[in-house]
Amino acid sequence: MSDDVARLRLIRSDNVGPVTYRQLLRRFSTPQAALDALPDLVRRGGGAARIATAADAETELAAVAKFGGQFVFIGTGLYPWLLAQTETAPPALAVKGDLGLLERPCVAMVGARNSSAAAVRFARELATELSQADLVVVSGLARGIDSAAHQGALDGGTIGVIAGGLDNVYPPENASLQASIGASGLVVAEQPLGTSPQARHFPRRNRIIAGLCAGTIVVEGALKSGSLITARIAAEAGREVMAVPGSPLDPRAQGCNQLIREGATLIQTAADVLEALGTVGGQIGGRLLSPGTAWDPGPVALDADDITRDHIIGLLSPTPVAIDELVRQSGCAAATVAGVLLDLELCGGLVRHAGGRVARA
Repeated sequence: MSDDVARLRLIRSDNVGPVTYRQLLRRFSTPQAALDALPDLVRRGGGAARIATAADAETELAAVAKFGGQFVFIGTGLYPWLLAQTETAPPALAVKGDLGLLERPCVAMVGARNSSAAAVRFARELATELSQADLVVVSGLARGIDSAAHQGALDGGTIGVIAGGLDNVYPPENASLQASIGASGLVVAEQPLGTSPQARHFPRRNRIIAGLCAGTIVVEGALKSGSLITARIAAEAGREVMAVPGSPLDPRAQGCNQLIREGATLIQTAADVLEALGTVGGQIGGRLLSPGTAWDPGPVALDADDITRDHIIGLLSPTPVAIDELVRQSGCAAATVAGVLLDLELCGGLVRHAGGRVARA
């Protein structure tokens, strides 16, 4: 319990994101040691940040337990392996339901909220067939395709990843579906209990959906939709991207058709999905990625003197730049650059972008 309290305190402290959390644990070995070092690191970065208290963390842990859920933390045995291989994997997830589903091979199914009746029927039937093939169907508990996917896979196993807190239901009409998933499937949330979903939470939810799974299926989706964001995240993580073709006259099919043009696997049946996933890493599910392909958080951060620190910070601007480029231009060791970036992020002066890029806040 004390270790859980320290882990939750660390991630709930200001400016500690997924990358920073992992770097702090690598540098200080334990969450408590990282917490003990945090005030000095923040001061050295030239700022001030709120550090979550033990009482706050204990209260949140107790509230989640009272709701019937629990936390799983990255770096522990319960945390899903495939998700942990992604750069921005959430350090803490609140979950409710059957944790055994996290050990089974998963496939994501996403699509339009304002989906056509034909697409809803297809998604529901496809999800049923995939669950009968022992795949866990993962989606976002939204209207339309998401809801159909969960309904089709409810008996075989489904995971609903929500944008708000574990106790939040959105949209409201999915209250009974979310309750059913919490009873026989698994509901997953990154946000603290009591959080209502906001626009910025949905892309964060999408990265969890894609990260949990060996592949992502898009059933219907417009060219600029959250479904295509999920597909892009899956592709960047080296996962299989699959799409169901549709009429070129239907705007809801344009995103899927574009994905197929760009190389996504065309899907018409459950057999197509199983064949596509079987080609990724030679097998489906938990050990999708071969040794050496997991995300590398970089070297353990080292302290820098004031001159070196100012030199590295001077190379940063509001335009994102690759950390490797900072190492090259600064002439400093990668571990030294990592230490300066860590200090700067903890005081709110750094923004991390996809692909290992950083910028001044």
